[in-house]
Amino acid sequence: MPAPQGAIDRRAIPPHASESTHVLADGHAIRRIDWPGAAGGERGSILFLPGRGDFYEKYLETLEQWHRAGWRVTAVDWRGQAGSGRLGKDAVTGHVDDFTDWTSDLAHFWSTWRREAPGPHVLAGHSMGGHLVMRALVDDLVDPDAAILSAPMIGMSGPPLPLGLLHLVARLMTKLGEPTRPAWKWSEKPGEMPARRSALLTHDLDRYADELWWREERPELVMGPGSWGWVERAYASARRLEEAGAMEAVQVPVLVISTSADRLVSHAAAVRAAQRLPKGELLAFGEEARHEILREADPVRDRAIEGIAEFLDRVVPQERS
Repeated sequence: MPAPQGAIDRRAIPPHASESTHVLADGHAIRRIDWPGAAGGERGSILFLPGRGDFYEKYLETLEQWHRAGWRVTAVDWRGQAGSGRLGKDAVTGHVDDFTDWTSDLAHFWSTWRREAPGPHVLAGHSMGGHLVMRALVDDLVDPDAAILSAPMIGMSGPPLPLGLLHLVARLMTKLGEPTRPAWKWSEKPGEMPARRSALLTHDLDRYADELWWREERPELVMGPGSWGWVERAYASARRLEEAGAMEAVQVPVLVISTSADRLVSHAAAVRAAQRLPKGELLAFGEEARHEILREADPVRDRAIEGIAEFLDRVVPQERS
């Protein structure tokens, strides 16, 4: 992948990128952004999926770099967050009835996007987006030529208890009150960032500040904690991934990027996933990297971007005319 030329403005939508909506099978509209790809996207196409509570503006730097390297790039917001509406009973709590709602949306979008985008076709996801990419692969809903998982939520960080027990507790909590109620405290003011949140995400305070800027610039992007319904369904989906033979049946080359310092998702689960996947590979970081590896300080982020480029050049080499 050629080195990108010139600075990238992380607080502006590039003039060559276009924002629009995609109408899903049931009529729900989700937000999307598309880059044409330098040289017409001759390298292929990448579809990027953000994490829980995320929005694609946070990843403009990475998406623009891929565009400059010749990839046609698309990113979408999941149904129920950022600019794609809400599914709960308030504007800031992230809720979903089931993770298959999201993987069904992905399958619908993928079938349309794949027809209009030049190959090879790459599917990339961060955190919950990485989980949903893996779930869609396991359930045979998408057929990318390669996949990239950044700090994937294969398992959540939390008490060292059996997954079945954690799921049972979460299921009980959905019975003791509204499943749409917040599962954890965010801050005294709904939607306001909690103190020291950056310590969970990135060492790069400038990149962290970009997220705060976009939340001010576009208030519809603001989201706080997940609901108890989300937590319970996340554990249920994680159990699906843990089923014997689930990941072992996936024949897509998958690069898993993870850090042992992650305090939001399970690094151990990500490592196991890379080992279970027949064509899985692992790019691992340590204390130098927090959860948002693609928004980390340059030494970490550069290594991740270079690792992705090397992986893609090897598993989906550019077709020569």
